[in-house]
Amino acid sequence: MTADWTRLPEMASRRMGGSVLWSNDELFAERENLIKPGEAMYQPHTFGHKGQIYDGWETRRRREPGHDQVIIRLGLPGIIRGVIVDTSWFTGNFPPFASVDACAVDDHPNPEEITGWETIVPKSPLRGNTLNEFDVSELRRYTHVRLTIYPDGGVARLRVHGFPFPDATFLDLNSFDLAALEHGARVVGCSNMFYSSPTNLISPGFATSMGDGWETERRRGDGNDYVTVQLTARGVIRLAELDTSHFKGNAPGWAALSGCDTRVAEPDEEGAWFELLPKVRLQPDTRHRFVLPDANPTTHVRLDIYPDGGMARLRLHGALTDDGREHFIRRWLDLR
Repeated sequence: MTADWTRLPEMASRRMGGSVLWSNDELFAERENLIKPGEAMYQPHTFGHKGQIYDGWETRRRREPGHDQVIIRLGLPGIIRGVIVDTSWFTGNFPPFASVDACAVDDHPNPEEITGWETIVPKSPLRGNTLNEFDVSELRRYTHVRLTIYPDGGVARLRVHGFPFPDATFLDLNSFDLAALEHGARVVGCSNMFYSSPTNLISPGFATSMGDGWETERRRGDGNDYVTVQLTARGVIRLAELDTSHFKGNAPGWAALSGCDTRVAEPDEEGAWFELLPKVRLQPDTRHRFVLPDANPTTHVRLDIYPDGGMARLRLHGALTDDGREHFIRRWLDLR
């Protein structure tokens, strides 16, 4: 049974800014494959000068005691809720065991300078050609992970799922994107995610294609689609950006933004939502920007699209309130 945390953002993915810093061996297949977006691919009878080509990380056969390791810097540091050691396509050459360590470091140390490793997945058995899932219970903010395989073999992907949380040192809490995944915001509700995940809406960078946004199936009845975002902390939004880049024949016709302040009412209470941006017409393949000069303090924002379609990104720039700032800093310190 697939764990609930597999729906959370992939914090180590290259698409999120992750990087493979070091491995002790990668003779058969490059370590960078571990954090590639998408599922691992395989084409039989494709041989290079080192043997069958694998879309993963594969080390040579060990002839002496020991194990192999790889260190990954998370693109989105934060709280890890689960890890997937994906051995897809590795059948007679997967590692029988693996463990995962994590740590939190400041600045940008070289791999040999990284210390403070904590075990978040103890040495555990693996199955070949399988998504091996492991729960993680530690409630700390981590920046790096280290995968150890025993004694050698191949792993297609390493997926690290959890809740991103930023380093408060590098944020101007008076002016930043309150809805950014990398700043600790998260998607908490969605009407439809038929084609792609709504988390893409708040992911870093510009969308690279329609597949890198949020797209719903075609509606054949009444109603409209929506997504709800819990902001980094309580704040006041000054500028909203609704980006339909790459969506041409399938962009929504209109959109609106509503806010909710949990200091006043919970999102599921009647009358909790108030208008931030009235229903406005959207253009295909366009970054729309709207100034919100009189917005109330907000903890959650709902984007309604009419009637359906695809959006590339949602950006909500503003400032934290005094209590929002206090909550954010206290949480950051608690996770250190």
